[in-house]
Amino acid sequence: MVELRTADFDYELPEELIAREPAPRRDASRMLVVDRRTGALAHRTVADLVAIVPPGDALVVNETRVIPARLRGRKSTGARGEILLLHAEDAEARRWVALVRPAAKLREGAWVEVAPELAVEILERRPEGQRLVALHTPLPPLDALERFGEVPLPPYIGRPVRPEDRERYQTVYARVPGSVAAPTAGLHFTPELLAALEAKGVRRVPVVLHVGLGTFRPVAVDDPAAHRMHAEWYCVPPESADALNAVRAAGGALWAVGTTVVRTLETAADASGRLRPGTGWTDLFIRPPYRFRAVDHLLTNFHLPRSTLLMLVAAFAGLELVNRAYAEAVAQRYRFYSYGDAMLVL
Repeated sequence: MVELRTADFDYELPEELIAREPAPRRDASRMLVVDRRTGALAHRTVADLVAIVPPGDALVVNETRVIPARLRGRKSTGARGEILLLHAEDAEARRWVALVRPAAKLREGAWVEVAPELAVEILERRPEGQRLVALHTPLPPLDALERFGEVPLPPYIGRPVRPEDRERYQTVYARVPGSVAAPTAGLHFTPELLAALEAKGVRRVPVVLHVGLGTFRPVAVDDPAAHRMHAEWYCVPPESADALNAVRAAGGALWAVGTTVVRTLETAADASGRLRPGTGWTDLFIRPPYRFRAVDHLLTNFHLPRSTLLMLVAAFAGLELVNRAYAEAVAQRYRFYSYGDAMLVL
């Protein structure tokens, strides 16, 4: 097999196809259906999942909740400082690994005042430009972030954060705080769509993966094998593992809502595809060639060129088919990235 390079996962995207706003209704987003068996492409909407997913199958969702992880403030000199929290280092969520700007100025010992009730202290330098920081606040730290933090919208959205982003850049089933980016395939679901799937006999099974730097860090090397994934925390509860194994045993299929669910299930699956419960950190980097053990179908958004997410989708569907699907999505003016449309790989 020819070894694929990072450049093999490149494509041209007109700037105007990057979604700056969410769709007026979540499940009205367009959905390009890709059949791996036949290579056929079909144009549907996310609401059509009710007609597509058979009863007895399982819809696996990531219940992580995005935290307002971007903190803007000023140093004692009056200069601006910005902190993007990545993940907590202690159970109280007072010490965090973070990215900072300007990195050259925010060294050990520096402070950034975000609000009278929240200041951030830079404790130490970490590899790859990261810092260990401490939150100083009389409030519970997560409450302070909710009050003074900002939703960390991806930079390609290219506009200021608005109050409505707090709700729209969050799945309707988000429950466990800890992500700094949304598991975007889940943004398309409404309570009504979930209820219709459940009424049909489709089982919704939750897992958690807190989206961090590992998911959105770009591949900057020519050889994907040289790219190092940052670990992200995941949890497969015992009841979820039991439910998914029961669905599989009865002949049902597992539909992963997003690449974060794929990475969680593939991390938790043994060689036979049986799901094992557990929590931990995963740095699993899925790229071609890869043998999937636990995922049968995938709902995902359209991803950035040269990204680990696009490589995962190519491993699942095949690079040639993914290239054809992306070319079709561009030609048909689909909306791309976090607030964009969806692709369903059968």
